[in-house]
Amino acid sequence: MVKPVHTRWGLALVPLFVLSMANCRRPVDPKQPPQAKRFTIATVAKVDGIAWFEEMREGVKKFASDTGHDAFLQGPAQADAAQQVQIIESLIAQKVDAICVVPFSVEAVEPVLKKARARGIVVVSHEASSQVNADAILEAFDNADYGRHLMDHLARFMGETGEYATFVGSLTSFSHNEWIDAAVAHQKARYPRMVEIAHKIEDYDDQNRAYARTRELITAHPHLAGILGSSMSTVPGAALAVEERGLGARIHVVGTSLVSVTKRYLDTGSAKLISFWDPARAGYAMNKLAVMLLEGKKPTQATDLQVEGYRSLAVSPSQPKLFLGSAWLDIAKADLAGKAP
Repeated sequence: MVKPVHTRWGLALVPLFVLSMANCRRPVDPKQPPQAKRFTIATVAKVDGIAWFEEMREGVKKFASDTGHDAFLQGPAQADAAQQVQIIESLIAQKVDAICVVPFSVEAVEPVLKKARARGIVVVSHEASSQVNADAILEAFDNADYGRHLMDHLARFMGETGEYATFVGSLTSFSHNEWIDAAVAHQKARYPRMVEIAHKIEDYDDQNRAYARTRELITAHPHLAGILGSSMSTVPGAALAVEERGLGARIHVVGTSLVSVTKRYLDTGSAKLISFWDPARAGYAMNKLAVMLLEGKKPTQATDLQVEGYRSLAVSPSQPKLFLGSAWLDIAKADLAGKAP
């Protein structure tokens, strides 16, 4: 620190020196674009430590590497709405610029997301088409279309006849419930010889729980012919139970999952087909959309997020904040070579 000279002239020189240095700054070149602002964006997963959200974390990391924004993923240790709310409260206190969230319970996070938006934090939701307190909701596809798509596959493997059961992560996992509601309605309209004998069994995104509940189903329903799963954990858990009983030829397991956790079951036939959207791409796309909103840009019909599956977004006619991609993928045994994730 330079001490002022305590003379009549020295005291007067200090502001003159500062003013002189300010006037000597290099003038701004109007031809050069202004430096982009660096944002802090948190992605909040349903639960940390499972393969789905590890893949999503990789997408968020890539977004950070590609763009220079401070982007990261957090999630509760268990699939628990209260823990997820606590994480979002902490992020509000940290004054992040945006929160991208995959809610375990849409209803449970509404108050805390309302609080975030009131503090000027941009909110993007995923797997939450009914979210009220969000600036934008990004879905990988139309949820009803996806549910019907899954049912068409299950019906094909079951020969359009027999008993089946449906699983969801939880009754508060909104997208899972949309898929199953649409799937069952589609079955009743198109495949009348199929019968749902267990509706929306909750596995809480836990493979061990899906395994245990499937064992119970097989014992209680000796004519069970199909299982339709929603969470990533259902197919591998159910397929293991089917495999142990040697029932892969009779019980057809179909649902949302990843190759990384179902490949062995697809290989053996204890799981017949999985559908999914790439969680890494979803994480990247959510963060890309958050930056658009932070920069004051409004996504519209056919907005291109420059991420595969999200190159031409559709806007829901009934929900102007709901944006739909076209990102689902199907993998059966014949498709496994070279496929990821």
